[in-house]
Amino acid sequence: MRARHDPERGDAPVTTPPRPGRANPWAALLVLCLGNFLILLDTSIVNTAVPDMMRSLDTGIDSMLWVLNGYLLALASLLIVAGRLGDLFGPRTVFMAGMAVFAVASVLCGAAQSPEQLIAARVAQGVGAAALLPQALVLISGIFPAARRGAAFGIFTAVAGMAAVSGPTLGGLVITRLGWEWIFYLNVPLSVAGVALAWWLVPDLRTRRPRHLDVVGVLLATAALVGLMYALIEGERHDWGTMRGPVSIPAILGLAAVCGVVFALRERRQREPLVPPGLFRLGNFGPATLITLVSSFGLYGFLLVFVIETQALLGMSPLESGLAALPWTVVLSAVAPVAGRLTDRLGGRRLLAGGLTVYALGVLGMALLVTPRSTAGTFVVPLIAVGIGMGASIAPTTTEAMRDVPARLAGAAAGVLNTARQVGGALGAAVVGAVLQHRLADTLPEAARAGAAQLPPEARADFLGGFGGEGVKLGAGQAGGFAVPAGTPPELADRYRDVAAGAFADAFLPAVRPALGVVVGVLLLGGLFALRLRGRPARAEADPSADAAPSPDGGPGREAPETVGPGREGRSRSAQWEKTPTTAPADD
Repeated sequence: MRARHDPERGDAPVTTPPRPGRANPWAALLVLCLGNFLILLDTSIVNTAVPDMMRSLDTGIDSMLWVLNGYLLALASLLIVAGRLGDLFGPRTVFMAGMAVFAVASVLCGAAQSPEQLIAARVAQGVGAAALLPQALVLISGIFPAARRGAAFGIFTAVAGMAAVSGPTLGGLVITRLGWEWIFYLNVPLSVAGVALAWWLVPDLRTRRPRHLDVVGVLLATAALVGLMYALIEGERHDWGTMRGPVSIPAILGLAAVCGVVFALRERRQREPLVPPGLFRLGNFGPATLITLVSSFGLYGFLLVFVIETQALLGMSPLESGLAALPWTVVLSAVAPVAGRLTDRLGGRRLLAGGLTVYALGVLGMALLVTPRSTAGTFVVPLIAVGIGMGASIAPTTTEAMRDVPARLAGAAAGVLNTARQVGGALGAAVVGAVLQHRLADTLPEAARAGAAQLPPEARADFLGGFGGEGVKLGAGQAGGFAVPAGTPPELADRYRDVAAGAFADAFLPAVRPALGVVVGVLLLGGLFALRLRGRPARAEADPSADAAPSPDGGPGREAPETVGPGREGRSRSAQWEKTPTTAPADD
């Protein structure tokens, strides 16, 4: 369905009724979920392939870090700009373009013959993902009426949660059977199918088109986000200090902050701002954006610890680690759609507060139950709690954030909301990783000395030297960075590894609890903050078309119709909207 402009009605679009068979909202949602699953899966599945890629491309861990982080950096930095591009060219068009870029970049990733080629292709993948992701929220908000939007967001976020935690399992299967290249090649047919299905099944919704794109604002916003994400990603590796010469992590953070402040001041003077300042005063958008950041902080902070815990401490393979997370994945997938539907009926305030609290209790259970002898069964109950809590919080957050946002601002809102999600994830991994690393650096030397006492006196110095050099490492499968000294006899090398694993376990448990304690504290604060959300307005149930809000940038408050399908319902909603009076502009 395409919206066209009627000069007699000013900026308000008039919609052409959709053709039968092309506007089933649930079919369109499946297409949007496919795109969401692919781009979020690629944030985790590639981790599993790092050892194979290092061997194949004959490179080191520094290059592999940028294979992982180049994608995240491009994705997080361009979401706000991509949201505005959806306003300019239509969300379906930008969604399809993003998926096409993602497909081409996936081919280039699989065909890469050097680490530099792979890094460049991964950055291109991130660009495609950034173009695609905000449009999905805009399209869901436009396709579904307010009374069904929570259920739709529930399904959408359940797919996102599945993608986040199933990467190691799927990656292990694909790499074992086909090779690392195929974690990228398998994206291609799915992406091509996604483009075709989006053209056929997803309505071409349009709202008032902005007259221009603020290029200076784009550059400032991108510079601020690139600086922030780069510092969060690279900070721990450089000990949050100097990188080279005058360039340091604090300097990069400072420059990012300056760009962000200048961007915010500039936006207040723009007629068509990239991020309308009044957006955060629409309904629950501001608080829900903060809760989105908190939830993402919890997810990625917990996921970092879970992977290290299962693989480095318990010796699981990536595939076994992924299978151990199945209770989390299954419960999350079951609860999120139900939570979305309950949000439609009851509002999200209590559901969010309860969900984040259960989420925190599940993380606390993981911190308290883990021992060096733990198995996958040890974690079933806390992982079920984590799945319930995540499922009960993620979908309502998105629904509450987008509920009162008018359609012509949905692109900007979706860009901001997804940016908060990515920044929260990077912040969670950085903060939790820093706490874990610093605590482990304190506890590991003593544990290593205690382990060395179990060895013959002549072997102790070499054993302790195996922990030196590059300091504590937290990669999965590494016992604190221990490396068997060169020239060690095979029988003694095996003994070294056993003792090193025991020393790492003794040091890891006192370190993991404060790290997960940070996650618990942040989630509980988010639950308290959720109680401050406004309750659902009664008019949302009585009149689904009445969820247009006054414009935060001073324009008309009317919003485009939310077409839900062919036939009488879609046409009646369009007619209903056309009778809605123009609201007064907000005093921004």
